[in-house]
Amino acid sequence: MGLFRRSGKAARTAPERTETADTAAVAPAGAVNGHQVLETVVALPISTWRYLWEPEQVRHIGPMAQDWHASFDFHHENTRVIPVVDANGIALVCIQALNRRIDELTTEVRRLSELRDAGDAGDAGARERRAGGACERSAEEGVGTVRGGTVRPRPPSKQ
Repeated sequence: MGLFRRSGKAARTAPERTETADTAAVAPAGAVNGHQVLETVVALPISTWRYLWEPEQVRHIGPMAQDWHASFDFHHENTRVIPVVDANGIALVCIQALNRRIDELTTEVRRLSELRDAGDAGDAGARERRAGGACERSAEEGVGTVRGGTVRPRPPSKQ
């Protein structure tokens, strides 16, 4: 794709880091539940940090390797690093899970819109009230009014 392609001498002399996932070189270990992986990533502590040998102004972002290995027990001997191949796989699984969730929510929004529109057919004023952005709630509910997207708190009651 070339999104991170570098030009010049540095690109020719920089070591290339690759991981193989060729079907001829790996043994499949099982299916992955993307939603469970996503929940694990959501709970993973993420922070900014720098290596001790780097200047003070340098910052990286990500989990600590020990937190990573506690969350994803891939049985690596070296728990002081996060293997790039695993980080890439986790990121791709999370993207897939989020895409499925977006599809589910989109379907639900469409379904609810169709139900609302079917209900509006019997109530001619509903669409106009909704289009005007006005929604009034009773004082007993303890909320103010919403007009044009601005919430106005209910004035305090005088007792």
